[in-house]
Amino acid sequence: MDPDDLNPERIVTVFGGTGFLGRRIVKRLLERGFTVRAASRHPARVALVFSSIRRMPEAVEADITDASSIRSAITGSRAVVNAVSLYVEQGVQTFERVHVKAAGDLAAASHDRAIDQFVQISGIGSDPQSDSNYIRARGRGEGAVESAFPGAFIVRPAVMTGPDDAFLTTIVRLIRLLPVYPLFGDGGTRLQPVYVADVAEAVSRLIDGRSHKGSSIFEFGGPRIYTYKELLREIARQLDTHVKLMPVPFAVWNALAGVAELLPAAPITRNQIDLMRQDNVAAIDAPGLKELDIEPRGIDEVIRAIEQRRGVGSRSSPP
Repeated sequence: MDPDDLNPERIVTVFGGTGFLGRRIVKRLLERGFTVRAASRHPARVALVFSSIRRMPEAVEADITDASSIRSAITGSRAVVNAVSLYVEQGVQTFERVHVKAAGDLAAASHDRAIDQFVQISGIGSDPQSDSNYIRARGRGEGAVESAFPGAFIVRPAVMTGPDDAFLTTIVRLIRLLPVYPLFGDGGTRLQPVYVADVAEAVSRLIDGRSHKGSSIFEFGGPRIYTYKELLREIARQLDTHVKLMPVPFAVWNALAGVAELLPAAPITRNQIDLMRQDNVAAIDAPGLKELDIEPRGIDEVIRAIEQRRGVGSRSSPP
């Protein structure tokens, strides 16, 4: 659709619209003819993130933890997407505050304003009974949203990959760099990595009201399930190199992550370690990409894109 044909009556507000997934959701919605508001605490970032596209989203300054700013941001919207994520707690920015209370408040404000659709981005494995503060908050956040906005879409992606991700890009770099690659535990955790652009496309189709068949909870995984050990070997194969793997107990990882969290930009966190303790695979009985007529792309496409960026030194945002 020509961006000039955007319909001002089809407004979608995306919180976290400049993030890894959020920016791609914004782009796909614009391409589908929606008018999009990218709500962020730092609205100046919107111009930087979307500088390469023809039609810019509207930059809206809003803090998901501030009730007055979210009410202003969503007024007049047809749909609201919560793609805000927090991986490291800092001061008042806690998992409970962001993933539970703020998500519930945003859903309640959306319901009060008779907004048609609400999409909560969560994650596979979210569990309100988990011992992990992060995983438990994501699970409780789902419940808060469902209570405040009956019929809200809950989207649970598997670990997401993309040319600018913090997962596959790091593995590719370290496999080329390290003589021995450390495993999480024995490397037996099962993963189903999904391409971030496929998740963004799926969210745009849900908002467009197509093919969701009345379901409200979706789990999005890629075309193949790997153990972590198998994933590393597959990446090495595609890089045409060899990787020597070394098991590392989770207790050691937790200690290392605890120290890393003291750094300004932690390379790894204890919450990420918690996520690697359990399988990250879409439930067989949960609707996913197939039900939205999306053929998931594998990691080979992402690895090629990572290598291309490495070759040309590009820092632009990929699709």
